[in-house]
Amino acid sequence: MQKALHIAWITILAILLPVSVLSAQEPTPQPTRFLVPLCIHNGDTIPYVQLPTVYVFKPLTFKNKKEREAYYRLVRNVKKVYPISLEINKIIIETYEYLQTLPNEKARQKHIKAVEKGLKEQYTARMKKLTFAQGKLLIKLVDRQCNQSSYELVKAFMGPFKAGFYQTFASVFGASLKKEYDPEGEDKLTERVVLLVANGLI
Repeated sequence: MQKALHIAWITILAILLPVSVLSAQEPTPQPTRFLVPLCIHNGDTIPYVQLPTVYVFKPLTFKNKKEREAYYRLVRNVKKVYPISLEINKIIIETYEYLQTLPNEKARQKHIKAVEKGLKEQYTARMKKLTFAQGKLLIKLVDRQCNQSSYELVKAFMGPFKAGFYQTFASVFGASLKKEYDPEGEDKLTERVVLLVANGLI
């Protein structure tokens, strides 16, 4: 009887041991967990997750090859100048905030001249590589990012004389620093491209 009991225990161990060893080697996969912000509403703890905006547009239709080429040229131009408009907006915000910390107008003008010099050194070579169409697009995208035309920005920081000078210079080449961005009108297609480019969708 005792011998039979030993055999039974050995049989049970022989069956269960490989299973336990296998379980030790390959643990049950645990569900993935993420730490997210939360809010408490009426005593309930609610996870808060901010999802990216998803843009859905009606598919484009082109009347001819010329329209198709114009669209893809716009995409290339936006990809080239949109990052520059973001940089300009950042510089303007940083410059404005720093100017508020300076004690007087003389110090502010000195800083503005230093910024102007730095911008020329940093951007002259890049600006020379832009096509005429890209330059005009940049003027509009600066207005889009800063909510002010390039003319108004130059006027605010450098005064009306320089703003007038740069506006005259631009007009010689058929451009205007006063050009405003119209996302619901003539720049509707550009706005679509900008949103897609900004979100890495094209």
